[in-house]
Amino acid sequence: MSPPTSTPYDTLLVEERADRVVVTLHRPEARNAISGRMIAELHRVCEDLERDPRLLLLTGHGGVFAGGADIAELLGRGRDEALQGINSRLFERVRGLPMPTVAAVDGWALGGGAELAYACDIRIAGPDAVFGNPEPGLGILAAAGACWRLGELLGESVAKQVLLAGRNLDATAALACGLVMDVVPADRLTAEAHALLDRMARSSALALRLTKLVTDAPGAHPVADDLAQAVLFEGRDKEERMTSFLAKNEKNEKNEKNGARA
Repeated sequence: MSPPTSTPYDTLLVEERADRVVVTLHRPEARNAISGRMIAELHRVCEDLERDPRLLLLTGHGGVFAGGADIAELLGRGRDEALQGINSRLFERVRGLPMPTVAAVDGWALGGGAELAYACDIRIAGPDAVFGNPEPGLGILAAAGACWRLGELLGESVAKQVLLAGRNLDATAALACGLVMDVVPADRLTAEAHALLDRMARSSALALRLTKLVTDAPGAHPVADDLAQAVLFEGRDKEERMTSFLAKNEKNEKNEKNGARA
């Protein structure tokens, strides 16, 4: 495996590996608040991942995922900027990336920061993680996906508790309602996230891509299931993996029989 490489960005730390890209939100002076510059740089990352599909690990610098959108920038935005969907278009692009995405969240993930985490396929949390959408308190709504994505993730009742009643979900609550896959010690968060990616990387890359594509397709999709499976059934990867599986089982059965005779 080639050594990881780093690409220079102003608001991100980006580490590129053969099978994954690790992106750390890095605006320590603003609790990693999501600015227009960060949005543009995340679009660059998405462009790279669309051209060269790999797993994505998204995290935040300094014990904070992202404290929200940049309020000073939001103050200056009007109707035209809202209709451009500056944040929502990016988060939907993250959601649509061809390979699985994982958000490793510790500390605050508020407002736009929470919505970015919601857009990832899987979330893993540190003990100090807090998810929340306090936008109505600023006279706006959570318009970058939370108003509809959170209901899909958590159900209507919990989504309304967060969006309307201002409830924050700490790590324990996020785990209980299924928002996060696991809660791990802060000093193990990155390692556990990589272990999760390692597990996915051992699967067929094409099978992961097609599984994500079918899972994200709206409504029932038996035809899409069949077409995706047809592609995989003709692939060399499936033949090699299943042949190896059967050979391993046959070997185990022989060993068990020999042990029983002994």
